[in-house]
Amino acid sequence: MYRKQMKLQRVLCLLSIVASAVVFIYSLGLMTDLNDMLNNPFGKRVAGAAIYEDMQGFNRLLTRISIGLILISCLLFVTNTHSRRKYYIGNYFAIGLTAVVNIGAAVWAHTQVEAYKTQYLTTVDQAQLQNMMERSRQVYYEGTFWFDAHYAVFALTLCVTVLLILNAIWKRKLMSEEKSLLTAGKAATV
Repeated sequence: MYRKQMKLQRVLCLLSIVASAVVFIYSLGLMTDLNDMLNNPFGKRVAGAAIYEDMQGFNRLLTRISIGLILISCLLFVTNTHSRRKYYIGNYFAIGLTAVVNIGAAVWAHTQVEAYKTQYLTTVDQAQLQNMMERSRQVYYEGTFWFDAHYAVFALTLCVTVLLILNAIWKRKLMSEEKSLLTAGKAATV
């Protein structure tokens, strides 16, 4: 049972970094479609294009947070959480910190993205945007893909977080079973 658990903890530590990197990539792509509202060959702004400026601070902070998520996920490797047979205080601290930060970032980003999505849907003149995009021979896409993508991005982060916590509980159970077996073995030899 220990081998399966050891393999799982390696995979989960790696997945934690991957999930954090996905948040980073998401933060870089979030403003892509909104950029078209301001940067067009006609120099005209679409009604509601102020959302692009409004989101700059949020996007900058999301990028910084995603870098922090990557660094905190690396803490799992610094404390050897990926390879320890027994977990110590540092391992539980690394898992707990990763979990708290991942959950906090997901909740914060969700509330922010949903607020900006609502602002986008209520203030941006889609007909004007479509007309401008077609005149500049760009593909017009009426949708909220980058706003909606946060569900998948942070679902991945939260799933990895839950699995890390469940793995720590499983590890704790295996450690206590091993300790009781060793204690029983010592009592039998005495």
